[in-house]
Formats: sequence, structure tokens, C-alpha cells
Amino acid sequence: MTTDTPARTAAPAPAATRAPGRRGRSPHVVSALVVNLVLLLIAACFVVPLLWVVLAAFDESAGLSVALPQEWSLGNFEAVLTTDTTYRPMLNGFVLCGGATLITLVAAVLAAYPLSRYQSRYKRPFMLTILFTTGLPITAIMVPVYGFFVQIDLIDTFLGTILFMATTSLPIAIWLTKNFMDAVPIELEEAAWTDGASPMQALRTVVMPLMWPGLSVVAIYTFIHLWGNFFIPFILLLSNDQLPASVSIFTFFSQYGNVVYGQLAAYSLIYSLPALLLYLVLSRRLGGAFAFGGAVKG
Repeated sequence: MTTDTPARTAAPAPAATRAPGRRGRSPHVVSALVVNLVLLLIAACFVVPLLWVVLAAFDESAGLSVALPQEWSLGNFEAVLTTDTTYRPMLNGFVLCGGATLITLVAAVLAAYPLSRYQSRYKRPFMLTILFTTGLPITAIMVPVYGFFVQIDLIDTFLGTILFMATTSLPIAIWLTKNFMDAVPIELEEAAWTDGASPMQALRTVVMPLMWPGLSVVAIYTFIHLWGNFFIPFILLLSNDQLPASVSIFTFFSQYGNVVYGQLAAYSLIYSLPALLLYLVLSRRLGGAFAFGGAVKG
């Protein structure tokens, strides 16, 4: 005995599971294309000036246009590598920026430690004051600072310039150092205190070795910020033999009857090397160094 069974027919696929057609993808393709074009335009705004500097440095007849040198030459570097043009200003810049960076790091660590480890009702107002001072323009305080430095005989001295440069960099350095110090577990310090270490000994032997990557970031940021600072040394230093490279690159335009763009580009490359080398030396300490959780387990 047999029974007839109705033939099964395939049900139409639900509308929600159907593969989207080209029309559904076209708005996304257009938006992605627009975003990529905008990003390329922004990248070109940064790359083209840098490309001009590199090419013009090796072209003795360089102009304002970006073009390959007709004859590659090191004549521009030979022209600017003199004592008065490059060597003395670079040395002055190292003394000023290196000294100010060192003072800033020491002061930032000492100021950030109590802000990170102790509770106080004045902590939040103090941090907000630091945040406010980071946005205070230097031009607003240079006139009273100049008058004060004249009275205490610190004008046209490396010491006065270094101290003021460190002061201008200290607010943001304290803010950054405090955030990096917060990442170090306090349990490690408590273990050192149990062994008889003082707070300063724990800071020196426990906290600072663990936050060296953070201090490297602060050092790079501070040095690069000070290395490119033109206004402070230009106002506080009056002698030409004490001016750093950041001021010499400005006065470079008036050393000749007209601007020699090739030599200016060569000087710009030399001027940018210290900041680049500092980053390369300290960059190995920057990656993946804040995973401190395993240090307090077990």
C-alpha cells in the first residue's frame, strides 16, 4: 500500500538573509573612498614639506619648489658646518635643553609622588591648577619675568634661562609623571616599607625602576618641546655666542643678501637630528612596559 506524498518545494530565502547587492555596498565604498582621500591629503601636507627639506639639502641651487637635484652635492652641509653657524648654537642648545630637562624630571618625580600616593583635600585643586598652567601662554608672563631676571642679575645667563625653561615644562611633566606613577602598584612599596625602607628609598629603588618607560616619555616630550623653543632664549639671552640653535635657525635668514634655501634645508636637517636620536635611544623602553600586575601575584 502506497501513499502519495506532496513534493517538497524550496522556501524562498528570507529577505534578511539575502546577500546584499552592489547597490547596498556603494554608500560604504564611497564613504571609505572619501575618508582615504582626506587622509592622503592630510598626509601630503606633512610629507611634502619634509620631502622639500631632504631634497633641497643636497641641491646647491634649491628653490621653493619640490624637485630632484640636478646634481647631488654636500656643499650645503659644508657651508653651514662652522663654529659660529652650527657647532656653538648646537652646544648651547644641548646645555640649555639638557639641563632644563634634567631639572624638570627630578622636580616632576618629587611633585608627582605625594600626588600619586597620598590623599589630600587639596589634591584636586592642585591638579586643576597644574592643568590650567599648561595652557597659560608664555607671552603673558615674559614681561614680568624679564624685569625680575634683570633685578636678580639672571638675564643673559644660562642658569636663569635653564631655570625658566624648566619651569615652563614642569606642569605638563608633573601631570604625565603622576599618571605613570599611578600604574605602579603600591603593594610593591608596602613590601619595601615592611623591610625597613623609607618612602624616598622605596621611590628610588622600587617605583622609579618600574616607571622608567614613563620617564622616558616625559624626557622625550620635554626635550623636544624645549629644543624647538624659540621665544624664551631669544628674550632672556642677549649675547650672540650664547644663543641656541632654535634662535640661530631664525637669524639664518639674515646672514646672506638673499635666502639660500639649500643651506637652510641642510641646517634644518642637522637641527632635527638630536631629537630624533633621543627618540631612537629611548624608544626601546616605551613599548609594553606597564604590565605590573604580575609583580604582585603569587
